[in-house]
Amino acid sequence: MRAPLALGLALLAGVAAAEPAPAPYLAAGALDAAAILPPPPTPGSAAQGADAAAYAATRALAGSPRWGLAVSDVPSGVTRLLDGFACAAGRRLDPARLPALAALLARTRRDVVAVVRDAKTRFARPRPHLGNDAALCVPRSEALDRSFSYPSGHATEGWTFALVLAALMPERSTPILRRGRSYGESRIVCGVHWASDVEAGRLAGSALFAVLVGDAAFRADLERARSELAAVPPDAGPSACARNE
Repeated sequence: MRAPLALGLALLAGVAAAEPAPAPYLAAGALDAAAILPPPPTPGSAAQGADAAAYAATRALAGSPRWGLAVSDVPSGVTRLLDGFACAAGRRLDPARLPALAALLARTRRDVVAVVRDAKTRFARPRPHLGNDAALCVPRSEALDRSFSYPSGHATEGWTFALVLAALMPERSTPILRRGRSYGESRIVCGVHWASDVEAGRLAGSALFAVLVGDAAFRADLERARSELAAVPPDAGPSACARNE
């Protein structure tokens, strides 16, 4: 039980303690990501060698602008991710101005947490920083050490949110999806996930979005958010997004 608890605490960071948790859209067990994802690379395999090479190579990014982006991508949650996607969306995504969008993503996030928690527990893959003292963009801690790696919760959340935002703003789909990809890749740069963890997170996020669009409540909330966004004029150009790529 220790890993699911640690994951839940990490994924819920940044959400006010007094904020009531919304109900997820999907019933428990509606999506079994562990049955969809391939198993993580096995020790000694070529795929694990590629993961290890990516981990080693990205340690050299410490102190670089890309490292700085990885640090800024550490906090998760609706407010932080809306701020992180604002540049790609070409407009300020303030939850106070966009309550329907914020509510949509808050409920979606509950589904992300459930899907990732169950898959991480099933695969129980150790994180890449264990057994070495290489640089990480977050403090080392017992909680981090004890949590599992596959799939990446951040990558799943970022990619799911990117798919939702791209559906709401198809005219901005390219920069939004590019930002969703880079948000997940920040976990590789940070040193807390293998590259294959992030790839699995994108697959899990895609599967989750496919199931969500079949849910009537999700579709209704999506349309409410679409109408809300139509009243918010663009206020940032795509050239400003270079720092998030």
